[in-house]
Amino acid sequence: MKKITIIGGGLGGMSAAISLAKNKDFMITLIEKNNHLGGKLNVKKMDGFTFDLGPSIFTMPHYFDKLFSIHNKNRKDYFELVPVSPHWRNFFEDGKIIDLKDSLEKMKNEKSISRKDFEELKKFYTYSEKLYTFTNEVLFKNQSENFIQTMQHYPIHKIIPDSDYFKTMDEGIKQYISNPYLIDILNYFIKYVGSSPFDSPAVLNLLPFIQWKFGLWYVKGGMFEASKGLTKLIEELPNIKVVLESEVDSVNYIKKEIKSVFLKDKTEILTDILVSNMEAIPFYKYILKLKEKKYKRLLKYGPACSGFALHLGVKKIYPQLAHHNFFFSKDLRKNFECIFHNHELHDDPTIYLVAPMKTDPNQGPDGHEIIKILPHISVIDPKKPFTSEEYNNFENYILDKLERMGLKDLRKNIVSRELWTPEKIQQTYYSNQGSIYGVEANRKKNLGFKIPKKSHLFNNLFFVGGTTNPGGGMPMVVLSGQQVAEQIIKKLNK
Repeated sequence: MKKITIIGGGLGGMSAAISLAKNKDFMITLIEKNNHLGGKLNVKKMDGFTFDLGPSIFTMPHYFDKLFSIHNKNRKDYFELVPVSPHWRNFFEDGKIIDLKDSLEKMKNEKSISRKDFEELKKFYTYSEKLYTFTNEVLFKNQSENFIQTMQHYPIHKIIPDSDYFKTMDEGIKQYISNPYLIDILNYFIKYVGSSPFDSPAVLNLLPFIQWKFGLWYVKGGMFEASKGLTKLIEELPNIKVVLESEVDSVNYIKKEIKSVFLKDKTEILTDILVSNMEAIPFYKYILKLKEKKYKRLLKYGPACSGFALHLGVKKIYPQLAHHNFFFSKDLRKNFECIFHNHELHDDPTIYLVAPMKTDPNQGPDGHEIIKILPHISVIDPKKPFTSEEYNNFENYILDKLERMGLKDLRKNIVSRELWTPEKIQQTYYSNQGSIYGVEANRKKNLGFKIPKKSHLFNNLFFVGGTTNPGGGMPMVVLSGQQVAEQIIKKLNK
């Protein structure tokens, strides 16, 4: 029997464990330092409110369904999905409001856009589908980790046109869309991977097609119910052992083979294969305690952005809100420059706002509203971290903006408040510099690729999660676990 150890019980680690457990010759130990599985898929109950502390958007459910079907189970018996419509509502400073409907065809009836806008959206949709077809072939099906591997899985003469190789995401959009409001909306699909549309490769314009094709969902009872459902499945699989509230301190290795891991209580766990759901750079730095020159090649995979996650319970209902909402900066480019180039807290951030009680009123008391506010911000700069005063000022910028744009008396109606800064995110999840979405997608630095799943330093070490290919976001993280399982099975069957 082969011993497989997984460090970290986030979605990537859970997916890898469930996928590997299909093979009864594997004994899998899943180690998690926190008191629950699910990683950033987290929850807090406070003052009668249930706050989802992590991801808020669920798409591509077929990758989750596969985790259950390979064990002859049905995902619907573990957690239920509810469609969200409209997908989200977009607010602009000049009073313009545009709903992103749950299908392209329904956009024809969106009163805030013209016939010309709709015809342009149709052409953009065809372009987005082409990018998805390319990415599905090379990244999702064939696990390309770099451009060279891409050439092995796709006709070479079609790679450049089918990926729109020479353009950024913003440039790709502007080929088809002339309405400045729609340009901002489509650019902000980049939220899924925590990067900038002005730096990311155009291939990320596949994201609108994915959302319209596979839908946008809410997990009934709250997003954490998905984590609970996967945890229940893991508990039913006899060859997975879960160790909670235990932290890995170090590993024992000989040359290029990891032999065992040591927990902080000195427990040693022997292993044939090690899978890290802990990000690669923090793993090499803090667990293996390697010098930077050993993993220098990974530094081009810089961290994606972090967030200023403000969870509010308010004693008022705001009927103008949808489940998902965006309050846009006047200057979207400046907002992204503050995040990725200037390490500044912008005084006019673009704000993602979730109001889950629009879909699920049971998440809080009657006559109340949950308002989750998440503007993207820079990751922690070790040389110049943000101060408490800067964070306080930034919170005031956010609340001023929301009140100015229609959420009247928001401050006066707050009855419950929970704040997560990059420092708290780093402390809880050990993410690189407090990143939420793993690795930044950058056309010039890494062509949008992430860290390869197979370690370049050790023969039996693999990585899963948002820092690895295929990337950030819940479905991609789950897919990374499935792909790593395929690689491990192939390696052990040689």
